[in-house]
Amino acid sequence: MRHVLAKKRWGFLAMLLITVLVISGCGNQQAGKSSGSKGDAVKLTVSAAASLTDALQEIQKNYESQTSGVQLHFNFGGSGALQQQIEQGAPVDLFLSAASKNMQVLVDKQLVASNQQNNFLANELTVITASETSVSVQEAKDLLKTGIQKIAIGIPETVPAGKYAQEALSNAGVWDDAQSKLVQAKDVRQVLQYVQTGNADAGFVYKTDALTAKDKVKIAYTVDPKLYTPITYPIGIVQATNHAEEAKQLYDYLQSKEAMDVFVKYGFSVPDSK
Repeated sequence: MRHVLAKKRWGFLAMLLITVLVISGCGNQQAGKSSGSKGDAVKLTVSAAASLTDALQEIQKNYESQTSGVQLHFNFGGSGALQQQIEQGAPVDLFLSAASKNMQVLVDKQLVASNQQNNFLANELTVITASETSVSVQEAKDLLKTGIQKIAIGIPETVPAGKYAQEALSNAGVWDDAQSKLVQAKDVRQVLQYVQTGNADAGFVYKTDALTAKDKVKIAYTVDPKLYTPITYPIGIVQATNHAEEAKQLYDYLQSKEAMDVFVKYGFSVPDSK
């Protein structure tokens, strides 16, 4: 009889131990599932023209504060260089270019869908000089004065602002004469830096860039828009994105009134075609 009771007791204890282990295991699984369900924040990489830096950094704060689980990472540079990076497979979710041609190349190569890109901003080309300069620069031919020894422009092949500057100087008839004075920069922000630091006497930048440094440089003149191709900024979703839903949400937000008000504050405008 005692033997039978002992077996029953041990059987009960074994069952109890198994039950505890099962419950504990389920608890651990649930804990793991709960932790996983929260997940890591989605990180969206946005390759954007350098001239968009200040506006996008402000928009980033606004967007992340109201969009939980999404973090924005910006890769700023010359639009041509950014385009090439995407062509080479760089992990990018959105592309914001300072020239339509760079976006069109990606559309033609089916790296950006034609129905997921749009011209959404416009800008103006200006010539800046140091605030304290004594040389009067009011038009292209003034850049040939002896007081202007170095003129900074973006590399025309990869920097849209540089290409616009080349067009403007060519159409004004001074491109050839200005060649010996040209100092090329990797993007429009480097042009701005060259003039700010005295490494160039004048430079071609967008109106928006000039406004960010108005305490250190001055707009000598606004280039006649008839001398260069209209400056439009397209935005597009890169087809290889691993976060299509979040990329589309950001794409839409950047074209919303809330975001556009920030862009306008920094000197951008809406294209006439919009």
